[in-house]
Amino acid sequence: MTPDQHAEAAALLRKAAQSGEWIAPLREIYPGIDAVSAYAIQKINTNRRLAEGRRIVGRKIGLTARTVQAQLGVDQPDFGTLFDDMGYGDAEPVPVSVLEQPKIEAEIAFVIGRDIESPEPTMVDVMKSVEYALPALEIVGSRIANWNIRFVDTVADNASSAAYVLGSSPRKLSEFDLRMCGMAMTLRGEPVSTGAGAACLGNPLNAVLWLARKMARVGSPMRAGDLVLSGALGPMAAVKPGDIFETRINGLGNVKAVFDAAPAEGKQ
Repeated sequence: MTPDQHAEAAALLRKAAQSGEWIAPLREIYPGIDAVSAYAIQKINTNRRLAEGRRIVGRKIGLTARTVQAQLGVDQPDFGTLFDDMGYGDAEPVPVSVLEQPKIEAEIAFVIGRDIESPEPTMVDVMKSVEYALPALEIVGSRIANWNIRFVDTVADNASSAAYVLGSSPRKLSEFDLRMCGMAMTLRGEPVSTGAGAACLGNPLNAVLWLARKMARVGSPMRAGDLVLSGALGPMAAVKPGDIFETRINGLGNVKAVFDAAPAEGKQ
């Protein structure tokens, strides 16, 4: 792809988000798209949001389940950018009108307490840098029609990010078992997803380590205050107006997402 095509693809994604008219997969519009081009498209829209006054608060990690990687034909996760207008507090109403084909998944969020300076971080560097963990619900969304995505489509689309909800029970890493902690997510009290920390690359810290190394290589090392959504602990569920999802992660606590409004015209 050429730089002009990168800019064109980024504009297509922005227009889809604004209009609610989802687009065909970028891999079909631009058959030559690869991972490098996909991240270039993502970066164009990241810079656009910064120019509009938004602030980067962290990163999300996607494709942390080996089964999903196999479905998309890749052997690594991807990442997207979290902005200051994407976050919601525990049980704070989330308007469906700002979302695109939303789905929800339970995750462990990490808050970084010190800069990760090493160009090739180790697990020890990551553990030393994490200030605390929180239960979280990530609301993913796609500007690609019917979620017909492959690796390059989701990467270009900011790793299919939309919003997130954070719990309010911070825990130190030593206070719970990251790998074995069980997760249960309910929709109005009915179970819709179960899993455990091990579903996220074997341990959510493995995902954070992958991200720390990736960000160091692209010249944007992780900094104190950064939020990291580390990846799904179980299957995602579709979101509808009026839904109430609650997740409990053993040893970490609960978090609730409340969706309170009808979607805007065109956003289904």
